[in-house]
Parts: sequence; C-alpha cells; structure tokens
Amino acid sequence: MKTLIVFTHPNHESLNYAFLQRTLAGLKDNPQTSEVQVLDLYAEQFDPRLVFNENKRRRDMHRDPELERHRQQLMWADRIVMIYPIWWGRPPAMLLGYIDRMFSANFAYRRTGGLMAEGLLKGKSAICISTMEGPPRYTLFWLNNAHKVLMKRALFGYVGIKRVKFFEFGSMEKKNGKQSQKLEQIYQYFKTLTV
Repeated sequence: MKTLIVFTHPNHESLNYAFLQRTLAGLKDNPQTSEVQVLDLYAEQFDPRLVFNENKRRRDMHRDPELERHRQQLMWADRIVMIYPIWWGRPPAMLLGYIDRMFSANFAYRRTGGLMAEGLLKGKSAICISTMEGPPRYTLFWLNNAHKVLMKRALFGYVGIKRVKFFEFGSMEKKNGKQSQKLEQIYQYFKTLTV
C-alpha cells in the first residue's frame, strides 16, 4: 500500500509531530506498506490561499501547474493520512486551504448535473489523526460532530473515498492525557493495518 501523509502543524516539537513519527514507525514495521511520502505543509510553506483572477480561473484549478506535484501525490496514494490539531473546532486553516486547492472539480470530482458529483478518487482510503485541548468528546457533544461531518461527508465522501477512519484525541494538553498510550495505539494501528 502506498501511503501519503499530509502533516499539518507548525512545530516539529509538538505532540502532532510525535504522532507523525509513530505513524511512520508503524508503517515501516508493517510488511503491507510499500512506499510512504510525507507532505509537511508548514515546512514546505504550502500556500493555502485561493487566487482567482483573469490568469487563474476556478474552473482551471485542476490544471494549475503550481499544484501538479501535489496532484500526482494524491493520485499515487492508496491511502491518505492526515495528521493535524483541532483549533476552534476544525482543522487548521493551512489544511483547509490545502483541501480547497487540491480537491478541485475535474481532479477530485466531476459534476454530473445531479445532486451529487462523481467522486474521482474512488478506491482510496483516508485516516485522520487529530489532537485537541478540549475533552475527548468535545466535538461530538458541543459541535455536533462538525469535524467528522466536514472531513468524512463533505470532503472524502464527495470525492469518492468511502473508507475513512478517525482518531480524535482530546485532553492532549493535560499531564494525565495518556499521550504515551495514544502514541502507542497509533503505532500498533499502522503496524498491523492491512487496507
């Protein structure tokens, strides 16, 4: 399985970076893993801004030469792993900008004239690993699961990715947040992952 990891945190000393390292270690120890690529959005200084003008039209986003390497990464991957914090009940603006720019019409989906589009990324799977300061069920009870709805239905479901797994780790800024156990959980998950 070819895995693309989209890492979205500005600090390489963060807990999110530790989750990236444990994900990589698990994949390395998994005989089912063939290749792994990491896209570190902050380190790469990915530009999350949408620009539309006389030279850049929305309908041409799927052909933007600036994003060709990133489109190739998404097409190459069998599995897309996103690692990010939850800030203000949603992923960072950097990741949302990546989604805005990358999951464009005629690349990630095609309009068919009906209510739903045809997803063009069928057959792939997605795994989202997120951390937050709030309690573990914060997004469920206070935000009506807005984070999962955004990622699973509005994004992945729309582009044809049906297999989506979430790890939402809450209370991550507390001393007793069981960070070591959660890091080990991620390592074991990726070490034994088969699809």
